[in-house]
Amino acid sequence: MLRPLLFLALMAPATAQAACYADYKAKQDDPLRLHYGVAEIAGACNANAAAAELRPRLAEAGWQLLNIVSVFDDNGLEERRDSAGQNFLRY
Repeated sequence: MLRPLLFLALMAPATAQAACYADYKAKQDDPLRLHYGVAEIAGACNANAAAAELRPRLAEAGWQLLNIVSVFDDNGLEERRDSAGQNFLRY
């Protein structure tokens, strides 16, 4: 009886982490360009962690993160697809 419970306890952390996404706003200068996007977040699912993770990803492509709009799970993903357009899960 103890072995199945131990197995479940060890597996719980691997299955407990749900997917995390952030929607954000970013800009480029000269000329000014703005974009709204959605990105998957691998670390902690909060705005501060999302910003820390996204800032370097966007910078590699010449974008500056302006702000994290929100963080959410799979339930909010599809409703943001059209608004994000080409920046849906791009960075």
